[in-house]
Amino acid sequence: MTRRPLAGLQVVECASFVAGPTGGMTLAQLGADVIRVDPIGGGSDYQRWPVAPTGESYYWTSLNKGKRSVAVDLRSGAGKELVTALITAPGPDRGVLVDNVVGRRWMSYDALTARRPDLIHVRVQGYPDGRPAVDYTVNAEVGLPGITGREEGGAPVNHVLPAWDFITGLTVSTAVLAALRDRDRTGAGAFVELALADVALSGVANLGWLSEAAARGTERPRHGNHVYGSFGVDFTCSDGNRVMVVALTEGQWAALCSVTKTGEVFAALETALDADLAHEADRYRLRETIAAVLRPWFAARDYQQVSNELDAARVLWGRYRGMSDVVAAHAADPIPLLTEVRLPAHEPSSGTVTAITARSPMRWDGEYGAPGEAPRLGQDTAPVLGEILGLTDAEIGRLIDTGVIASETTGRAG
Repeated sequence: MTRRPLAGLQVVECASFVAGPTGGMTLAQLGADVIRVDPIGGGSDYQRWPVAPTGESYYWTSLNKGKRSVAVDLRSGAGKELVTALITAPGPDRGVLVDNVVGRRWMSYDALTARRPDLIHVRVQGYPDGRPAVDYTVNAEVGLPGITGREEGGAPVNHVLPAWDFITGLTVSTAVLAALRDRDRTGAGAFVELALADVALSGVANLGWLSEAAARGTERPRHGNHVYGSFGVDFTCSDGNRVMVVALTEGQWAALCSVTKTGEVFAALETALDADLAHEADRYRLRETIAAVLRPWFAARDYQQVSNELDAARVLWGRYRGMSDVVAAHAADPIPLLTEVRLPAHEPSSGTVTAITARSPMRWDGEYGAPGEAPRLGQDTAPVLGEILGLTDAEIGRLIDTGVIASETTGRAG
């Protein structure tokens, strides 16, 4: 049976886009009961691209899989009270909130701790002062697009992966677990603020890149696909396939020289250029020369031959693939991390839609856990209110009729 180490823990999540929902999904896939609260009809990210042909958002449902979905009129007094009661519900495994809310005084830490003093509240922000930001803006501000791209330069090149969002989401889950550990020992709650801008800035600072810029007095130059400070670059095979080859260690460099039979050439270069290619710094300094020597070896072989020979020599390398290639590979030989989930259709007539999604990458006792089902907006509103707040069917019916909560079947107001 798959391990669920956080079983019994209950977390209320009021967050949109990537960072907060990633934190909640991480906790849910470890067994926590994560109750996601949305406005009726869905928040600003509810139908965000990419979307299925029938309109369901692959993005929203995949980031929120494994959670229970509650839809509430967050503008009404009754709706605010329901959410407040969910957040501050009694019990040693409750009283945990993850949000990225701005401007809701009723959801402030001070207001909530008046109801539950040991509340754990983790708030995702753009900037530490509360100003908004997203991955793409903070990434620009820490300087990465200026050192990304081809050597000839030009306009900044934005990275398409919202990496800082994902790192922030994982830091959210770390903050929740650290605060729970502290509460178990001391009985004290916690208000943890986590700014996306701080995560990005700490990332580049901790890699030493700001120190380098200070010492240089200028920006690091662009080097295209070359690995900075070591040797690594892409090569084209005879059939047009491209591979990325990296030699970070002395052993990896020796393996690359051995399989390509270029050891004598590089030994001569070392003598001529007063270099020692066993050292990363010299491999980086002579990267263009090294690449020029190696390029004919790759150009003379098709991808399959390159793959076989590099693997046999234990060279560090990878193939360039499109996402459609990953999908095809998964269809031919299922990748254990990946699985398909059914997306709940907006309307029954739209039929069944499936999405490729991921289990938690953590393997407990050698096994990936279940991915969690993709929720339909508001599908758990009535069960959650009955289970946690003790509301009767009649009380829930009145809340639906007055539009305070979503209908169980449509996700929209009664």
